[in-house]
Amino acid sequence: IVFGKNEEDMSRSMKQTDFDFFKEFPNIEIRYEKNLHAKYYSNEEYGILTSMNLYNYSQDNNIEAGVMTKSNFLNSIANNLISIASDKSSLDIEAFEYFNLVIEQSVLLFCKTPNYESTMLGLSNRYINSNVEVDLLTNFFANKVHYEQYNKNYSSNHKPNNLLPQQELKEDNSISRSKFLSTTALSKEIGISNKDLSYKLEKLCWIERVNNDWILTSLGVSKGAQIKKGQYGDYIAWPDTIINNIH
Repeated sequence: IVFGKNEEDMSRSMKQTDFDFFKEFPNIEIRYEKNLHAKYYSNEEYGILTSMNLYNYSQDNNIEAGVMTKSNFLNSIANNLISIASDKSSLDIEAFEYFNLVIEQSVLLFCKTPNYESTMLGLSNRYINSNVEVDLLTNFFANKVHYEQYNKNYSSNHKPNNLLPQQELKEDNSISRSKFLSTTALSKEIGISNKDLSYKLEKLCWIERVNNDWILTSLGVSKGAQIKKGQYGDYIAWPDTIINNIH
């Protein structure tokens, strides 16, 4: 797995939950290439060059396009003959070779390799366990700056107590039975763009922009907003009863 193009912040592309999932694989490398923006997925048989990120959101909300190639034994022979005759490689071979070069030049962040033992007089192998040979991600996530640090940096230049650390966000009993919506879902309910809604919430001083992240303010908490954990990290959730209070 190679990821990149995230404004020098690896956590914008690789979340803790992603890493926890991938590191359970018995045989895996996770690499980083800061200039990578292309999306290429492949195995021994198929290759896909596409505009789509590997997220459900891209699949469910965006119009994406891609080209899929398939290779098998007969196709490989035909492609090799064509390559010799025309001095050109097929699309799938060129893509595969190019991205192998990208992999070779990327930075190795995590590597886990399997161990086997010979069975049946050496005719087959049996998986025993795996060794983690390189791990630069566990320490990265363990020391990643959280809301508390954002709030500390922010409050040093702004009025105090404007922002609350994540662990201090308490659930208001009066809205505990409300349906909670993300900012994107709330914007759809109201009928405006996510960008316009964020602007409105900022003007109301319910959220603040800190280091390219939207952070919930104490005033936002008083309106019933909460920090919830989602598939791709923490997000601000709003009670549906708040719709009438947004003008």
